[in-house]
Amino acid sequence: MINEQIRDKEVRVIGADGSQLGIMTSKEAQKLAREAELDLVKIAPTAKPPVCKIIDYGKYRYELARKEKEAKKKQKVMDVKEIRLSPNIDTNDLNTKVKNARKFLEKGDKVKVTLRFRGRELAHVNASKIILDNFAEQLADIAVVDKPAKFEGRSMIMFLTEKR
Repeated sequence: MINEQIRDKEVRVIGADGSQLGIMTSKEAQKLAREAELDLVKIAPTAKPPVCKIIDYGKYRYELARKEKEAKKKQKVMDVKEIRLSPNIDTNDLNTKVKNARKFLEKGDKVKVTLRFRGRELAHVNASKIILDNFAEQLADIAVVDKPAKFEGRSMIMFLTEKR
């Protein structure tokens, strides 16, 4: 809230130079802001009494936007990479998939390992769980099982994340 939008009876006012001007009515604070040719901006609305500061509102908004942009730069977005397996996968193919998963994990991504069943393969679900366990075991040095293997529809899904 700025200037006339502030309707509180009493506000704590901070001057343009950062000095405390004390508690006064919002009308007096607005008068002070007008004399300084600046805006009265409510900074802490939940405080008792609310804290207002005499500053240039455009400059204040610019500073807030810049701080938000800086905070976004420092964030790391974690992607979920999927690796699909089938129940009758050969050991060399499995090793290739493990290598790819290792690359993803080293980059800092999560890995979703999906074991898809088609047709009669659904009859051998229990034997296929060993494939996922073996996959996790091969990556045990850099990864930890985030969500253990769980059967959903026609596939078994497991999530791996990098060890910290």
